[in-house]
Amino acid sequence: MSVVVQRGSVAAAAPPPEGRHTARFRLWMWFPLVLIVISATRVVTGADDISSAGTLRAALLAAIPIALAGLGGLWSERAGVVNIGLEGMMILGTLGAGYYTYHFGVWVGLLGAIAFGAVGGILHAVATVVFGVDHIVSGVAINIIAAGVASFLAEAFFKDLEGGGPTQSPGLDKPPTITIPGVADASADLAGRDWFLLSDLAALVNALTENLSVFTLLALALVFGTGWLLWRTSFGLRLRACGESPTAAETLGVNVYRYKFLAVVASGMLSGVAGAYLTVVASSGYQNGSTGGRGFIGLAAMIFGNWRPGGLLTGSLLFGYTDAARLRSGGESVHALLLIVCVGLLAAAIWQLKKRSFVMATASLGIAGLGLLWYFSTDVIPGDFTEMAPYVTTLLVLALFSQRLRMPAADGLRYRRGEAG
Repeated sequence: MSVVVQRGSVAAAAPPPEGRHTARFRLWMWFPLVLIVISATRVVTGADDISSAGTLRAALLAAIPIALAGLGGLWSERAGVVNIGLEGMMILGTLGAGYYTYHFGVWVGLLGAIAFGAVGGILHAVATVVFGVDHIVSGVAINIIAAGVASFLAEAFFKDLEGGGPTQSPGLDKPPTITIPGVADASADLAGRDWFLLSDLAALVNALTENLSVFTLLALALVFGTGWLLWRTSFGLRLRACGESPTAAETLGVNVYRYKFLAVVASGMLSGVAGAYLTVVASSGYQNGSTGGRGFIGLAAMIFGNWRPGGLLTGSLLFGYTDAARLRSGGESVHALLLIVCVGLLAAAIWQLKKRSFVMATASLGIAGLGLLWYFSTDVIPGDFTEMAPYVTTLLVLALFSQRLRMPAADGLRYRRGEAG
């Protein structure tokens, strides 16, 4: 990042317009290709559920909490603070959402989740930014503390409530949903005709226009709003400068402590929103352990997305889709997804050969060959492997695309005021 002085503020040279347009073109180019591959796989294998509106809707439900947790990690790490405490902050968010939604309604429950998540963010910010504690140690401590506090308070909050218990809340109200009548009905009809590509596209439209939770719209607004705020405003430029070179930012008049603190607290708040979504949208109420490691998966999605909101959302949707396909049809859908993964690995091998990365190309071809052998020698995937499918897919993608990743230069480094000296 190139930094210049402009009346005591930090400014960065914008990337060439051609580079931005090329990146956007590549992003939109992948969407129709993926849709064509999924549609072709559906026709060849007969696994209709892999692109049904129900599966796509379930994929969105599974992906949004992961994306929100990853978005929290993005805020923190763009300011230079590693946050593996996302899981703990998300746990606190689920508890806050459960308690306040039961007593005061959905919207107060969302605010309660944000407040509980912010408490975790404040703890992490005080430990890492103010006292200089190792970021990993602080994050692990928050995860442990949050799990214990949530178990203790859940028993106090819900034990004596009708329909509740020491580990779970009673059933909670759901946030409002949106349906666009004409579009939803027409897309549902077209999706049921099983036409190549058109029916799959219609199923996607139906998933986005029928019974869409307003919390989903809020989450998507947070993703795109983060992209605008961190990459299009002077506030975002200063925050990102704190993660790239805090000493340089300090010499240009930026209060590095303030920006780091704000970013980590925002990280906790976003994780709290993820917990609220998981509690009142993706499930019917609070339950101990309901996060299921999604905070860590969100961290992986953030890394896969190269510390950018668009890539983060793509990684979250990848995990959510594989998880939804597994839950909807079990081994049959995962068997069809195995073919998609093999096609993707073959495409990755060609790409690696083009870049003259022969080791990675050979590895991709080898894994693709084993996958194809498995696909043609079986009719269904064993149940134990279907449980692993989302995680295996995520690991494969991370391994293949790890070479293009670049974390913020000062991410995880201890900063003390006056080091610029």
